[in-house]
Amino acid sequence: MKQKTVFSCQKCGCQSPKWLGKCPDCGAWNSMAEEIAVKQAPAGILGDRPRPVPICDVPAQAETRVSTGINELDRVLGGGIVPGSLVLIGGDPGIGKSTLLLQAMHHLANRTGEVLYVSGEESASQTRLRGERLGASHKRLLILAENSLEAILAHAAALKPHAMVVDSIQTVWTQALESAPGSVSQVRESAGKLMVLAKGSGIPVFIVGHVTKDGAIAGPRVLEHMVDTVLYFEGDGSHPFRILRAVKNRFGSTNEIGVFEMKQEGLCEVANPSELFLSERPLGVSGSVVTASLEGSRPLLVELQALVTQTSFGVPRRTTIGVDHNRLALLVAVLEKKVGLHLAGQDIFLNAAGGVRLNEPAVDLAMIMAVASSHLDKAIAPQTLVLGEVGLAGEVRAITQPEQRIAEAEKLGFKTCVLPSGNLRRLKKGKIKLEGVASVEEAMRLLIQ
Repeated sequence: MKQKTVFSCQKCGCQSPKWLGKCPDCGAWNSMAEEIAVKQAPAGILGDRPRPVPICDVPAQAETRVSTGINELDRVLGGGIVPGSLVLIGGDPGIGKSTLLLQAMHHLANRTGEVLYVSGEESASQTRLRGERLGASHKRLLILAENSLEAILAHAAALKPHAMVVDSIQTVWTQALESAPGSVSQVRESAGKLMVLAKGSGIPVFIVGHVTKDGAIAGPRVLEHMVDTVLYFEGDGSHPFRILRAVKNRFGSTNEIGVFEMKQEGLCEVANPSELFLSERPLGVSGSVVTASLEGSRPLLVELQALVTQTSFGVPRRTTIGVDHNRLALLVAVLEKKVGLHLAGQDIFLNAAGGVRLNEPAVDLAMIMAVASSHLDKAIAPQTLVLGEVGLAGEVRAITQPEQRIAEAEKLGFKTCVLPSGNLRRLKKGKIKLEGVASVEEAMRLLIQ
């Protein structure tokens, strides 16, 4: 009997009975690959399957977490590893995914017992060399160089490790499918079997995912829906800092981040990232402003640097690193309309120092002040923190949780904080001087003499 084949999109998983040059769902070109169709198993009867019960009658279970030995990783996971969880870690090549997991498995092997590290991209000797460089060498840290899913599951069932890593999911293949490793069907089937292993045995499983040129995890989007937690590594190869951010977490908050610094001995935790980000800040120069961004429960003090110069072309450039490009264009328009600065013929470059990405609107006022300071070539007092959201009418709106941001600034010796007047009325006086502003014009008069 001839096997039936289908054509699956390697970007989104859409299937078609014939080859198409363009995927009808996601619009990707030349992404359809031929695969053998997998017959769906017939639906079974209820039998001994679980019955619906009221939620109040479901027996409660105490949530037990296991520390990885890396506080920043525990913070992002929500307090530690939950038994039976499936965690997906993605990031650019060479950013530190395998390094972090190998260090975490070393700590777990030292504290709990045997852990299994499955390497589908490196040989066992290569993994050992990297482990010796990182100081991750323990008898209970077991290395397995294997790509076959069936062999991986067999070893996991025999060893019953306390934790398991699969590096990476794109290299794993199952004999049930004849498609190439890394294809949509292989990734989906492999992740599904690993999820069954984690839930059935209580073994926490970490899987590493490759990313595409757009920064998304390669493979079907359903991969991120299947796992319990999705962690992304952010950072630039030219910067030593790495930020681990949770974009999905069924066992904790998705707002927490972990900050690491890449060194010769591996990824090292950064206990006080604000102090590290501001350690090389130039003092007394125009275009430099410090603001505070709240990442989960942690406030980060970050330096925003702006450079405004006369354009050499007909169309001025608006270039940003670490902040939203469209947000800068909007704030520059507010600065021109409400303050009267002429920036139409100026190139504007804005950078969040240290490779940090700032997404919240509480840094709007700092962005505007950095641009105005560079354009007028007047420096802002170096021990001043600037906070506030800016509206299209030029008003400065209140922000969330100003107390934590101000407390972090006090620790680092800041003397003045410029913040929205709406927040000033609800704050108690402390060591730091608080200045409330209601508009961009008022902030300009206060900060740029």
